[in-house]
Amino acid sequence: MPHDTPLIATIVAGLGLAFVFGALANRFRIPPLVGYLVAGVLVGPNTPGFVADASLANELAEIGVILLMFGVGLHFSLKDLLSVRAIAVPGAVVQIGFATLLGVGLAWLLGWSLGAGLVFGLALSVASTVVLLRAMQERRLIETERGRIAVGWLIVEDLAMVLALVLLPALAGVLGGQPQADDHASLLSLPASYGIWGVVGVTLAKVAAFVIVMLVVGRRVIPWVLHYVAHTGSRELFRLAVLAIALGVAFGAAKLFGVSLALGAFFAGMIMSESELSHRAAEESLPLRDAFSVLFFVSVGMLFDPLSLISNGLPILATLAIIVVGKSIAAFVIVIAFRYPIATALMISASLAQIGEFSFILAELGVGLKLLPEQGRDLILAGAILSILLNPLMFLVVDWMKPWLEARATKAAPPVEARPIGPATEPGQVASVVAAPEKEDGPPPRTALTYHSILVGYGRVGSLVGAAMKEADLPFLVIEDADKTLAKLKSDGIETVAGNAASAEIFSAANPEGAKRLILAIPNAFEAGQIVLRARAANPAINVIARAHSDAEVEHLRGLGADTVIMGEREIARGIVEVVTGAAVVAPVKAET
Repeated sequence: MPHDTPLIATIVAGLGLAFVFGALANRFRIPPLVGYLVAGVLVGPNTPGFVADASLANELAEIGVILLMFGVGLHFSLKDLLSVRAIAVPGAVVQIGFATLLGVGLAWLLGWSLGAGLVFGLALSVASTVVLLRAMQERRLIETERGRIAVGWLIVEDLAMVLALVLLPALAGVLGGQPQADDHASLLSLPASYGIWGVVGVTLAKVAAFVIVMLVVGRRVIPWVLHYVAHTGSRELFRLAVLAIALGVAFGAAKLFGVSLALGAFFAGMIMSESELSHRAAEESLPLRDAFSVLFFVSVGMLFDPLSLISNGLPILATLAIIVVGKSIAAFVIVIAFRYPIATALMISASLAQIGEFSFILAELGVGLKLLPEQGRDLILAGAILSILLNPLMFLVVDWMKPWLEARATKAAPPVEARPIGPATEPGQVASVVAAPEKEDGPPPRTALTYHSILVGYGRVGSLVGAAMKEADLPFLVIEDADKTLAKLKSDGIETVAGNAASAEIFSAANPEGAKRLILAIPNAFEAGQIVLRARAANPAINVIARAHSDAEVEHLRGLGADTVIMGEREIARGIVEVVTGAAVVAPVKAET
């Protein structure tokens, strides 16, 4: 058996060191992705010791981007995407133009050509898919209005970069570079003989053809395949079908229509989201999405040369300022100009203040076309690394600035008459009395309920518990972060607090000090444990009921202070035993929980 296995060595070294340094980063309350980047630097060619295969790492990282965008598509619908087009399209275009102008200015100061400045500026204008989506997912913002705007903005940027990748080879000669030889192996490369407008027209036609095929053919074929495989009863085949659809559509989109792999995967997920099996598809692809997204950060770290911080210190700082400050200010002004809340503007500014995979592709293409000097590629790489490292700090700055900016905004705003929000959850009691909020801004209002139950999560389990409490006329409220679920709860007359219960601000709005009971219906035991600790600190007498999927999770939650922990499998087994022995007739609700 051969022992020269670069693929295995790259995966083992990348994931192994990423785990070690990710755990260390988490121990010191630093985002784990910082540890993943450090791991990449250590296995890269610019540090002594073991050197992983950079080309293999990049391909593995690309799989991570595909799976991540596929997962985002599963939580999106075409309606959600179109709902933010009014701000996502002009916002992304204006921000790309502003960042490109800043890049051209810096290139001029460095003595580069106009073509080099255009490539450099474009590379600095597009945010990283992986970083943005990981930030959204960690804060559970994907299904919120802010998350939809950020993802829609990202998709417009990706489409613009696809167009740039097609146009650059055709324009290389005009911009002072070296025209690229025709490459008919990929439909992404079009002959320069088409002319500029011919290339643009063919590219837009191919993108439109891809969208039409997905909406007309994919909308019928993909759900049918999923349902067919689900009826076989094989979980292994279902998981394989999900991965095959995600990777196959992404690869076909790139080869046949010139659409990026990430965008192809996103549309595959968005079409699959219309199936009733989309939730199961998301669960099945989650482990691979997490593993390969880690490899993305490792692959980025491998490209970084720490010594470049010394040799190119000032240009790197200027590049970083364009990415972190220039792009953020542009995004903030654009979102505010569209009359969105300050919190939305700050969140989008922070999420876009970094660059990633498309920037690397543009830089490599620019160097290959003799448009961009190698120094430009080094600056782009250093700017990407540093902006990714600083991105979590940007969100901390946003959290610090938001109250101050909101306080200044409210001084100039006219007072709004307070009025009840939603029906009462108990006869004769007002659910809450607050000023009508503007869209989605500021901390949630604190509930007026007392001696109530706090239900965290309103999925398959939480909805059954909530329905039972509503039927029994028990006062309760729900903490939930999915917009569609929140809308349904409000229409049903159930008081809600929008957000993640692990957040101190969100949980405090549910008045845990005056609550009688906390019910954790979410399946994530680690997140539930954080909420238990927060509840015990606020109200030591509160009765905590949680759910778990294993004995280890039961012990974990009990150790943190949960009074009752119900394990679904154990309750199902108990119900089956009762039926078999004739001890009782089990209701359907008990079997579900």
